[in-house]
Amino acid sequence: MPRSPQPTRRHFLAASASAAITAKAAPSDKVTVGIIGSGGRAVFETKQYPSFDNTVIVAIADAQESRRTGAKQALEKQYADQGRPNSGIRLYSDFRELLAQKDIDAVYIATPDHWHVSMTMAALKAGKHVHCEKPLGVSVEQDLAALKAVRASNKVYQYGAERRSTAEARKGIELIVNGRIGKVQKIYVIAPPSLTGGSPTPVTEPPKGFDYDMWLGPAPKKPFCADRCLEGSGRNGIFVIYDYSLGNLANWAAHPMDQVQWWADNSGRKESPIRYEGAGAVPTEGLFDAVLWWDVKCTYQDGLELRMVDSDTYKKYTDAPHPQMPFGRPGVTAVHNGAVFMGSEGWAIVSYEKVVFSDPKVMDSVIGPNEIHLQDTALATIPKGMPTGHQPVATAGHHQNWIRAIRGEGKTVGNIESAVRSDLVSQFCDLCIRTGKPILWDPKKETIVGNDAARKLMKRPMRAPWGVA
Repeated sequence: MPRSPQPTRRHFLAASASAAITAKAAPSDKVTVGIIGSGGRAVFETKQYPSFDNTVIVAIADAQESRRTGAKQALEKQYADQGRPNSGIRLYSDFRELLAQKDIDAVYIATPDHWHVSMTMAALKAGKHVHCEKPLGVSVEQDLAALKAVRASNKVYQYGAERRSTAEARKGIELIVNGRIGKVQKIYVIAPPSLTGGSPTPVTEPPKGFDYDMWLGPAPKKPFCADRCLEGSGRNGIFVIYDYSLGNLANWAAHPMDQVQWWADNSGRKESPIRYEGAGAVPTEGLFDAVLWWDVKCTYQDGLELRMVDSDTYKKYTDAPHPQMPFGRPGVTAVHNGAVFMGSEGWAIVSYEKVVFSDPKVMDSVIGPNEIHLQDTALATIPKGMPTGHQPVATAGHHQNWIRAIRGEGKTVGNIESAVRSDLVSQFCDLCIRTGKPILWDPKKETIVGNDAARKLMKRPMRAPWGVA
């Protein structure tokens, strides 16, 4: 086994900050949180809040009345069940009214992807700390604007890739960073293919209580139809319509790509890959037009290859591992969402639900005090009454890391620099497929060279008054 890299001062400080989360005496005041976007994911993640006494949800904003009132009922019931009555959660149809409230310290943004950056920037301008769901933006311009805005603020930002707050994923990446599979020689990032179909008809009026114009926000004005954005239609297109998302190339791929970036950040590899070439398919029929399948070779400055593939395409690669085993979801026995690290002395799969090494004994390996340790934000204990299961525990740890960082108890594990580096990979893969030509990224000038069509697509038109200015 190769000698493990020695920890740097940066790694020591990161570990010290993590330890401070549990060692520092907590202040008595609660961090007040507003939720922006109250669909199923928002309620799922924030139902853990009533289990902790360092924070409280005070407001919800959503363009759809039924969602915000449903979220209020679900969360107030959870508070009551936990013996912490909180019947005063305020409701807003316009998120800007929520941001104007002086008693709100921080916001959790759980909207469709096309709103993430505009809302993040508005929240920072309003003086709020931000936890924003992944992926980051829907254009290169948006990603870079978010980076600039967070850096210019003095607020705490958390990127919502909650796998960083699970003990198993953290240890898996730590072991790879510390050389347990030798030198990493190739990486696969795998996500399920996007969906096809969806119908733009019939065009109808939005349901009562649904401010459709506010829901669209910076996205192009399009006629309302159920398959576009109506939960319960059976074909909700918010994650597979290009106006609102890059599809699973970003939405699902954000999780394994973030794990790769966590490894990269701690392996001296700060920049994203710079060259992209490959293929994919953009649907030509139906409402859903995000990239359907993809196979893009992404090359780092030093020649390391990262291959972004959908889970069906991944099966064709015979040089990669294809273990048949339960991966955490019912009926899933093959890698469907994960990062595969191919090393000189073995391989590792860091999937959403499970970490697997070519040598099962590696996972039991002890990471020594002189090796590199990543920030530990997993819950040490699960409070009584908190929803349990893999995802609830992971999301609770991730949100608590953010709340504690706001209270001065350490730093967030999902910083904006890492979020942008990982999200740019999806952006460039998408542009490579859509233009049918390779992408060459100049990280110093922050522009694409040699592909004028892709360079022009770095920006998307955004409806006023949103934008990224």
